[in-house]
Amino acid sequence: MTMDAENTRSLALAVLAIEAEAVSALAARIDTDFLAACEHILACRGRVVVTGMGKSGHIAGKLAATLASTGTPAFFVHPGEASHGDLGMITRDDAVIALSNSGETAELVMILPIIRRLGVPLIAMTGNPASRLAREATVNLDVSVSREACPLGLAPTSSTTAALAMGDALAVAVLDARGFTADDFARSHPGGRLGRRLLIHVGDIMRTGDAIPRIQSDAPLPDALVEISRKGLGMVIICNDAQAIEGVFTDGDLRRTLDRGLDIHRQTIGDVMTANGFTARPEWLAVEALQIMESHRINALPVVDDSLRLIGALNMHDLLQAGVA
Repeated sequence: MTMDAENTRSLALAVLAIEAEAVSALAARIDTDFLAACEHILACRGRVVVTGMGKSGHIAGKLAATLASTGTPAFFVHPGEASHGDLGMITRDDAVIALSNSGETAELVMILPIIRRLGVPLIAMTGNPASRLAREATVNLDVSVSREACPLGLAPTSSTTAALAMGDALAVAVLDARGFTADDFARSHPGGRLGRRLLIHVGDIMRTGDAIPRIQSDAPLPDALVEISRKGLGMVIICNDAQAIEGVFTDGDLRRTLDRGLDIHRQTIGDVMTANGFTARPEWLAVEALQIMESHRINALPVVDDSLRLIGALNMHDLLQAGVA
């Protein structure tokens, strides 16, 4: 089979244009019905149960997942299974969101009397405001489209895109009304990269005790090099008896020392250290330490307490291991 490249490109562009048009048309439907749907979700004391068949079911599952991850407890129920026992998962404290482009999906229509008997709010998202689902819903969100992007007019394409976008609008509007924050999002995504960046603090991953590379300023430079090598952070921290930091010396400082032609056997670490370097605090988010390292092109940081005494150290490898970098 030979592909007509120009025809394929034109068809792909047409799909994007049709779907963009479908989403744009939703702007006029962010109305009192949309606000009422948000209010029902916010007032729900239980969970939001999202349901739909076929392609609408896939969109419903995504909406349930988005709601759950943004502060609204939600789960998906397959309408075919609902009539065989899963309706028991819906309680009088819940709210239901039902998705159907036709609004006449048999599996959904079958369970409407049970939902009505429970007395829970029913939010419909349909492409047919005159359908039974739309008529029996507490509120109906119109997600109708003028045409599908499929050239045959058969495969759900722009209709599912419109439903997906309306669901996202609903979830984000509720998120904002709840005052849901980035920290809240991180707490529900502890395994994700964003969660790690917003939850892990410097104190959680810094090296402490004997793992900190430290030495006093009068120590010979070779002794400092041994400490750098032994502790593996790419630096040594120079501090006094009270653990106040006087400077740092890194692998890069060693290269610069050698470039200057200095005899490393005749130098103390205090002669070649870099004073007034950057430090981190244990209560900082680890990503804040990362930002300092990246902006100043350094690979390690000492960590100090409120009295500016040395209590820890970390390097870029520690941040990488923690999934922050």
